[in-house]
Amino acid sequence: MSLLLFSVLPFSCFAKEYKLILKDHLFYPAEIIVPANTKLKLLIENQDSTPEEFDSFDLNREKVLYPNRSSVIYIGPLSPGRYEFFGEFSPNTARGAVLVEGKTDADN
Repeated sequence: MSLLLFSVLPFSCFAKEYKLILKDHLFYPAEIIVPANTKLKLLIENQDSTPEEFDSFDLNREKVLYPNRSSVIYIGPLSPGRYEFFGEFSPNTARGAVLVEGKTDADN
């Protein structure tokens, strides 16, 4: 019975949260360091008065970030490496990366 309960728990129960702020068309912090093989919850607060679209080919994610609102994006678990993201409406300034550090299952 407990296995059945475990299988229906939402992804968010196991995700570690990281906060990003979008202000003046820049992500703060521009880089976040996270552990490998961990489910992540990115809480992104858009403090600008205009919308932005979070976009990442590396993370296979895109989401509209409405002005003066917070949005959530779930990612992972990820292997060690650098995963870049950007704001589609401000690609020259709104740039960032998720830096994944640690061992993979293959390293054990």
